[in-house]
Amino acid sequence: MALWAISDLHLALNMNKPMDIFGDNWYKHEEKIEKNWINSVSHEDTVLIAGDISWSMKMEDGMIDLEWIHNLPGEKILIRGNHDYWWHSITKLNNLYDDMHFIQNNFFNYNDYAICGTRGWICPGSANFSEHDRKIYNREINRLRLSLDSAVNNGYSKIIVMMHYPPTNDKLENTEFIDVFNEYKVKKVIYGHLHGPSLNNLFEGIHSNIEYIVTSADYLDFKPKLICLDDIVIKP
Repeated sequence: MALWAISDLHLALNMNKPMDIFGDNWYKHEEKIEKNWINSVSHEDTVLIAGDISWSMKMEDGMIDLEWIHNLPGEKILIRGNHDYWWHSITKLNNLYDDMHFIQNNFFNYNDYAICGTRGWICPGSANFSEHDRKIYNREINRLRLSLDSAVNNGYSKIIVMMHYPPTNDKLENTEFIDVFNEYKVKKVIYGHLHGPSLNNLFEGIHSNIEYIVTSADYLDFKPKLICLDDIVIKP
């Protein structure tokens, strides 16, 4: 058994939305992901998918993308990204497939690790951060705590967090997200969202005994990243 992670699949199998407008490396990116996934991930493994799953606006339109993920090997644990407008009822989502688990105020497990998470949002100190952003930011902090509390109340002490947004701003300053991670003694934080020039300035590596891992698909060359192998945590 192994734990892998990737984010920003940006699937659009039911529409004509070529991703190579964002760079030549995105040309037929879903074929690259599929090939690399099949070559790496076994049916006994688990893959964390940290948001921006499908471009679809409605759940019924996004089903072809979810079915594509379902047909890939392994269990999948997913959180919502900023482009996942199709994501509505968490109950309906968690009743779709036995091998796909969606996080929203809850958690799932990988061996003795709790997998927690929330979408996140842009952080204070970011350009043009507004009072509206503050409200969403505070809501996401609360959702993160609900997910973490759910895991802790079920006896878990080893925690991995998935977010879609980075847990800091472009100045890499401390935020309440980071304070919460430290409070709950989180082991690893996985996030995506960043592309292009934004990948040149990353909050990554070990900070205060927590490992931060960027999993944007283009950053990983469209290959799932190994996080844990059985009960061994892969070190950077």
